[in-house]
Amino acid sequence: MKNNKIGLFKQIKEDFFFPYHKEDPALNSRWEIFFNYPGVWSIINYRIAHKVYNKGFHLLGRAIMGINAIFASIDIHPSAKIGRRVFIDHGIGVVIGETAIIGDDVLIYQGVTLGGVNLDKVKRHPTVERNVVIGAGAKVLGDITIGENSKIGANSVVVSDIPKNTTAVGIPAKIFDKKNHDRTLDHNNIPDGYKQIIQDLENRVKALEAIKS
Repeated sequence: MKNNKIGLFKQIKEDFFFPYHKEDPALNSRWEIFFNYPGVWSIINYRIAHKVYNKGFHLLGRAIMGINAIFASIDIHPSAKIGRRVFIDHGIGVVIGETAIIGDDVLIYQGVTLGGVNLDKVKRHPTVERNVVIGAGAKVLGDITIGENSKIGANSVVVSDIPKNTTAVGIPAKIFDKKNHDRTLDHNNIPDGYKQIIQDLENRVKALEAIKS
């Protein structure tokens, strides 16, 4: 990932006004950001907590994010690495683990978990590259990589690497779409790969029954 850092206060300003600049259709006034965007406040609190955590004040960093979790219901470890213009939409129930890495321009919906699968003190959480969209309720687990420009469907469980420019859906997530995408995650247009698998099995059974008869 590219080094795209800016100063803390400029970063906080960018985070705060990002919903306005991205033209969120639910946003009618900048004042609404104060009261209706827990994802924005969680990212801002994370920026501060991450700064103090990296300076060795681990307890203070954890305390900031612990208080944030109480009020916003979003749990972000201050040691995680989060890029610019990351937007947590609605946000309730989002969990981002200690060794998670998130690139620029990532969109995360409510209920998403970037979690680990073991208790070893190693890189155990996902790396999410730039311009990824993760649908509501998705669980991305382990030291895996979600390639840039990819999409993860709602409620999917991802436990292996996802290549860039693909769409992954299901439990466990399977890759069903291998082409370039824009930033929008239209769940009504996501391919139903499992339906196709079942249809293929039905066709094979019918073919075998026809041979036997």
